[in-house]
Amino acid sequence: MKKILHILSLTLLLSVVVGCATGSRNSTGGEVTGVGGHSWAEPTPYGMVLVNRGSVRMGPGEDDSLWNIKADPRGVSVDAFWMDETEITNAKYKQFVHWVRDSIIRERLADPAYGGNEEFKIEEDRQGNPVTPHLNWAKAIPWRNPNEDEERAIESVYRINPITGVKELDPEQLNYRYEVYNHTEAARRRNRLNPARREYNTDRPVPTELPVISKDTAYINDEGEIIRQTITRALTGPHDFVNTYIVNVYPDTTAWINDFDNAYNEPYVRMYFAHGGYSDYPVVGVSWEQANAFANWRTDFLRRSLGKEGVYVEPYRLPTEAEWEYAARAGKNENKYPWDGDLPLTEDQGCFYANFKPQEGNFVQDGQLITSRVGTYAPNDFGLYDMAGNVSEWTSTAYAESVDKLTSDLNPEYRYDAAPDDPYRLKRKIVRGGSWKDVAHNVRSDLRMWEYQNEQRSYIGFRCVRSQIGFAKGNKARK
Repeated sequence: MKKILHILSLTLLLSVVVGCATGSRNSTGGEVTGVGGHSWAEPTPYGMVLVNRGSVRMGPGEDDSLWNIKADPRGVSVDAFWMDETEITNAKYKQFVHWVRDSIIRERLADPAYGGNEEFKIEEDRQGNPVTPHLNWAKAIPWRNPNEDEERAIESVYRINPITGVKELDPEQLNYRYEVYNHTEAARRRNRLNPARREYNTDRPVPTELPVISKDTAYINDEGEIIRQTITRALTGPHDFVNTYIVNVYPDTTAWINDFDNAYNEPYVRMYFAHGGYSDYPVVGVSWEQANAFANWRTDFLRRSLGKEGVYVEPYRLPTEAEWEYAARAGKNENKYPWDGDLPLTEDQGCFYANFKPQEGNFVQDGQLITSRVGTYAPNDFGLYDMAGNVSEWTSTAYAESVDKLTSDLNPEYRYDAAPDDPYRLKRKIVRGGSWKDVAHNVRSDLRMWEYQNEQRSYIGFRCVRSQIGFAKGNKARK
């Protein structure tokens, strides 16, 4: 009986496999009906809203002689994407910092020089076959009652402040290593491994020279310093499009002092990122490089929960400049701000729409002094908070004076991965939205600003986006 059931099961399985492979019950011939496929409704990512595909006249729509602005609007279209309702908060970024801390501790607990506990690193699968060594996150760190070796591994990521004598995390150790496959460069025709597919014009000879590519790599030297390099060489294979980055993830809390000369901002240095009272405030002092590292970690963190057979998701990333402006203006060409009209407050009641600097020397007229809790002010018509003011926001787009002429009008993006030895001006990235320290004019949604990618400012933060897949019916943007 068992044998008969086994044969029936194999027959059923074979028929299913054949049916899926051919797309038809009869593969001998007939009308073409197509091959079916699976589709799913992508669940709403936590804390995000869906911004539907659309278009906008990007850039200022009218001249402004007072600010020397020339109207030069340009029509662009973007595909649908998920966007964080609010800017990334201290609490969310701190989760990233703690994950990096815990990964270092686990590495050292497995290191024979410290704990030497093999349970903290997986090198074999359940069948005993070797796998790429990786950390075992199911094994809990012995925070309570560690033995001598375990305590040494845990304490190694902390330091004693020489002035206060307080134990604190050692920011210098909190480095995050990640790899990114550059799909854009890998897909370019000129970089194809097969020479015959690099040139389709049959009047020209098949290219014989190997394409020259540039890739980023990084390592930590014997002194513990992060060494970044850009290697230029002849193409050897797909791995040449894998870029490696090592980024120190701890925010620069001293930005509160370095951004403002002769101001008493020391309390923010000590408390803004560390104190729980600021948990729901936007993280600041984070560079463009750190924001990208966070987005990569966030993607990996989500995919871990989905498992090997999990549903595919697009990676979290910084928004392109076009995506950011379209979302901020709620797709309305007439909007200079995320709201209707040309004023950052209501004319009749004086209610403010955003956290900015209303008057010279008066930061508190809008109810705030520095940043405010995310979501304090009303959202725009897409359901997005603080798209003007609070903190300026990094975009993925590189800055150039002629960036509009360099990009397509379909999902426009200008990307330039600056090499370490490139001139500093090539390391500028576009920031948008203005901040708590800016006057009303500078929090407009149609204005472009920039900052160097390695700078960390007390008035720049970020939020993430994720390209939509499937046909979601989630928390859609309101119109």
